[in-house]
Amino acid sequence: MSEKRKNNRVPLDIYLNKYVAGVPYMARSADISSHGLGLARLIEPELHGKRVGLQFQLPGSEEVIYAEGEVVREWVDEAVQGEGSGVRFTLLTERHRRLIEQFCARAE
Repeated sequence: MSEKRKNNRVPLDIYLNKYVAGVPYMARSADISSHGLGLARLIEPELHGKRVGLQFQLPGSEEVIYAEGEVVREWVDEAVQGEGSGVRFTLLTERHRRLIEQFCARAE
């Protein structure tokens, strides 16, 4: 199997706000890189929109990161009865990208 990711992701287990059609829903992250993150679906409607807003804080940081992203992959894990998605950042300030890069570098 070929690996499509250009950047390594590091584990990130936090709750965050995922905005779908402007409405916030709680999501749980699994991992992150400077280009995107993996999310577990908790409670949200069955929407087929690919664009989402994200609002979260990295562990050890007081700064709230705001980003927009595009769902580039979805999956169902029947073993844990869960659903998830991979989100690629499409709008992220350079400051927030640097914060994420620093977090990933420390976690590796």
